[in-house]
Amino acid sequence: MTSLDSVLDKDGVRLTVDDAVATVTLTNPAKRNAQSPALWRALAEAGRALPGSVRVVVLRGEGKSFSAGLDRQAFAPEGFDGEPSFLDMARGPESELDATIAEYQEAFTWWRRNDIVSIAAVQGHAIGAGFQLALACDLRIGAEDVQFAMRETSLGLVPDLTGTHPLVNLVGYARALEICATGRFVHAEEAERTGLANLVVPADQLDAASRDLAAALLAAPRDAVVETKALLSGALSRTYEEQRTAERAAQGRRLRDLAGIAD
Repeated sequence: MTSLDSVLDKDGVRLTVDDAVATVTLTNPAKRNAQSPALWRALAEAGRALPGSVRVVVLRGEGKSFSAGLDRQAFAPEGFDGEPSFLDMARGPESELDATIAEYQEAFTWWRRNDIVSIAAVQGHAIGAGFQLALACDLRIGAEDVQFAMRETSLGLVPDLTGTHPLVNLVGYARALEICATGRFVHAEEAERTGLANLVVPADQLDAASRDLAAALLAAPRDAVVETKALLSGALSRTYEEQRTAERAAQGRRLRDLAGIAD
């Protein structure tokens, strides 16, 4: 695959690949990259379309905002063209509603695969579904104008696009509850201080900082990064002794590989 191949470009999502780095761009700045079921399907498709050579995925949004969240048309009686409205879905069988939400969540799940490291480059508004999309990634770089907010509760809803688990892991239960229940904005300084953002940079340096971080992540051998990510991502669900065992097993695989001994 040649440099900067365009792999996918549809429904507000563009996927390009430059050797080991893929970039997923939200491409509807006129609507502040508002999200819809069609966009979610395109994001899920982007994950399935990643070439095996990709090690780092950068997620970014065109324009002044990363993503202002769910397009409010979802709550209109007519919904989106060719889509059931959210209100109609609520009137249907519970099993169908659960299956539909599970399908929507697929756009948010693949970013934490062990074979890639994902970076969200976030500027301006990252609200609701936009906040959850940034949380879906492994790492976040924020512009100085970034504003995170979880507004679902103010609409009588809950965050259901996989954002609650990483949010609690990053900032703790009490702060996560307060952020979600109040719907307030989290600005750049707090985001960096609490671990929501790994780094905060001036807005005009956001793309460059993302490229620099991607390059740093590519410096180590791929298999070592994959094993390390798996160890760290599973650590919270393991006991101390289970984690020790997992470390030994992973290191054994690495040593045998370096010695040229196949498992």
